[in-house]
Amino acid sequence: EREKSSTTHATEIGGFGVAAPEELLLIEEVALVRQTCDWASGQLDDDAVADYFDRQVERGRRPAEFGRVWIHTHPGSCPRPSATDEATFVRVFGRCEWAVMAIVAAGGAAYARLAFGVGPGGSWEIPVDVDYEMPFPAADPSAWQAEYEAAVRQAPEEVDWEERWTLEEGALDELRIERFARQSALV
Repeated sequence: EREKSSTTHATEIGGFGVAAPEELLLIEEVALVRQTCDWASGQLDDDAVADYFDRQVERGRRPAEFGRVWIHTHPGSCPRPSATDEATFVRVFGRCEWAVMAIVAAGGAAYARLAFGVGPGGSWEIPVDVDYEMPFPAADPSAWQAEYEAAVRQAPEEVDWEERWTLEEGALDELRIERFARQSALV
């Protein structure tokens, strides 16, 4: 069995991509907030998210710069979204004008999808690339480790996986229908 510790990061970890003000899909920083994670999911602390949003606004940033790109990891090798990822993305970001779900799997494989919550809506997979030519002053692994240790808590082992992983037949379709109905009401 794979060792699970804060140094192996055998849990999902989630955060927000902080974008360049003039190029909203250019992520310059990944911000973590307090969260409880296990190997299959992460739960961001509501108060920590609110505090993060307050700090970003105080810095003069717009929500589109710091609150529209959800980045999380998968400890396995597959970056494709799970049913839980899909349900979370619709629930949390479905009313935004636009949002991105980005997933980085162990080993570096990545996935990203841009979704629009206005007009007719829709979503498209978008390419993920790391631009090593861009200056990156936050490249400080020891600071990353300290941020991880301060923000991420391992979920208790007594998790009801049946309840967590089972979406009733058609539940994802129902989420999409609800989103379409909300979008249609806006037109």
